[in-house]
Amino acid sequence: MPSSRVVAVLGATGLQGSAVVERLLNDGTFIPRAITRDPESEASRKLKARGVEVVKGDSGDKASLVNALRGTEAVFAMTLPSPLTLVEMPSEETQGRNIVAAAKEVGVKFFVFSSLPSLKRISGGKYSNVAHYDGAISGGRPLTPCSPLNTDKEEIEQYLKASDLAYASLHLGGFTSNLWRRNTLKKTPTGFNISIPKYSPTALQAFTWVENNVPEATITLLKNYDDPSRDISGKVYPVVTATMSYPDLAGMIAKTLKAEVTFTTLESSGIPVLDEMFAAQSEYNGLYTSTPVPNPDLAALGAQFGTMEEFMETQVKHRFC
Repeated sequence: MPSSRVVAVLGATGLQGSAVVERLLNDGTFIPRAITRDPESEASRKLKARGVEVVKGDSGDKASLVNALRGTEAVFAMTLPSPLTLVEMPSEETQGRNIVAAAKEVGVKFFVFSSLPSLKRISGGKYSNVAHYDGAISGGRPLTPCSPLNTDKEEIEQYLKASDLAYASLHLGGFTSNLWRRNTLKKTPTGFNISIPKYSPTALQAFTWVENNVPEATITLLKNYDDPSRDISGKVYPVVTATMSYPDLAGMIAKTLKAEVTFTTLESSGIPVLDEMFAAQSEYNGLYTSTPVPNPDLAALGAQFGTMEEFMETQVKHRFC
């Protein structure tokens, strides 16, 4: 019998959201409802062709979100700073407040938020302009030395906590698919090279196989959130596939491709926000070294994450061999 448990997926045509929709479809416990700013886009039409309900919803417009989320049991959501999108967006804080307020208004029972820790807070203000982590220049609000230390994504988490909604946050590492999505792994005359700005060869990086591990973490939480003994609500779950140095990553790729793979530390990428992000990640060893891999709390709930070895075999080999 078809499920009547609807999960709204914001950003359903993007990398994370589309992976969550796919996992929900394959599992069958829940029905995905794709929430998108443009229900007539090519990606939206492909979802409709698979029988997915696609509903217009804009994180900058609470009224549209109330309509889009009505009748849903749970929400998977993320926010993006304006500099990382192709269109001008309100601040991440505004986006998050709109999504949370709409979810509370329509009676959503559980909220999964894909988030990141604040580098500005962790570093005591040393790294204050990393848009990916702190929405540093989103919504036309540049950070200054006097800006509060808790910034956009963490402000959304605080708003979630104050809302009394049951929720959990996922904190992600560097996306493994950036090897090809951001052209991080480049062909050379003798093999391949990974070039990352500001990263020490001895520092660790946290890597997340987003397409596999984010939907696995999400569906695991969805299947367990209503069990009080699981004590899920309000927790932050780092979702990391592997923590390793870039030379070690190069070694894994070399073994997979049977080719030479080197690592180069760049002085600069030419993009200050990226340089600052990688410098911070290098200094703090990817940020999540206190959490074992795989995350034992999610594993105890039944999550079965893909490994870096599986990522190499299923994703890297056919793209670069």
